[in-house]
Amino acid sequence: MNAAAPTSKEAIWAAATELFARQGYSGTTVRDIATAAGVDPALVMRHYGSKESLFLDTMTAALTGPPMFAGPAETLGEDVIEYVLGQHDQVRGVFLALVRASGADAIGPRLQSYHETAFVAPLRDRLTGPDAELRARLAAALVGGLLYALWVVEDTDLQADAPARVIHYYGALLQELITPGTTR
Repeated sequence: MNAAAPTSKEAIWAAATELFARQGYSGTTVRDIATAAGVDPALVMRHYGSKESLFLDTMTAALTGPPMFAGPAETLGEDVIEYVLGQHDQVRGVFLALVRASGADAIGPRLQSYHETAFVAPLRDRLTGPDAELRARLAAALVGGLLYALWVVEDTDLQADAPARVIHYYGALLQELITPGTTR
């Protein structure tokens, strides 16, 4: 039996996810999305309200997967880095699209909200000891810095190094924020 054809809303979602990750927010128009989905541009707006909403919804949904902070606290640093790097193509496209669009008026506040709810708050809730809020924010900045070096600056030496080494060393840095004073 054949699978049902995607609905127009599903086709729009799939087209937007692919185009935003590949072309970025400013490089993708509602007309581009509609053409790729095989629908009228007005249908894109009817289903999703605005290009901004569709962008943020598709990009943040593309980053959801297994809970990033579900592992044991003692190995969470390496686990998080391994997760992020293991999702390389998907995370890279979404990260670059979000960074490039972060200056747009409607995008910035929603991106900040996503940052809080998807990274800072879940990690903060796992942390014990003093300065949990600060440590969670520093951890978010640390992970963002790695992604920036890899994909915005395109540090070729860092990209060429063995992923296991990057996970080990960067994971240890992150682990120090998660469980201060316990890293090996």
